[in-house]
Amino acid sequence: FEINTPLRQAAFLAQVFHESGNLSMVEEGLHYRAETMVRVWPSRFPTIESAKPYAGNPQKLANRVYALRMGNGDEGSGDGFRHRGAGLIQLTGKDNQYACALDLDIDLLTIGDWLKTPEGACRSAGWFWKRSNLNIHADKGDLDAVSDLINIGRKTAKVGDSIGYAHRLQLYKSFKAALG
Repeated sequence: FEINTPLRQAAFLAQVFHESGNLSMVEEGLHYRAETMVRVWPSRFPTIESAKPYAGNPQKLANRVYALRMGNGDEGSGDGFRHRGAGLIQLTGKDNQYACALDLDIDLLTIGDWLKTPEGACRSAGWFWKRSNLNIHADKGDLDAVSDLINIGRKTAKVGDSIGYAHRLQLYKSFKAALG
């Protein structure tokens, strides 16, 4: 996946460590409190009261927040939970997961399980990195662009607005120093 320079490696590792909880998980948990949901998804949960029915229910929450996005069907389809983030970069959505499966020659019916294996978690992260052309931004030392593209799906004008940017930046600085 051409993650073969210290800048690319530092940026990649920072994202992977952040997205996977320091390599402790390969599947999005979604065990959120109502207050967190309002902060993370304000357009879907404008009030604490609107979020409360989804608190502590990862399946219901995923089906709500990922409905009719990224190739997923409506809330009732179950696609949101079935295609929630998985792998070291938390590959999310039916479109992303199926594109990964097709490019890496993985059975579409087993992609969700494969993403949670050591091989699948690692290879899907590399695949997403290359597919998103993140080496270009890593070469410039633009961690904000890398973080935006991974977390938000597009580059934004505001620096540091991706979720967990401060943690990503801290990790990046540490990896950059370690890799020289």
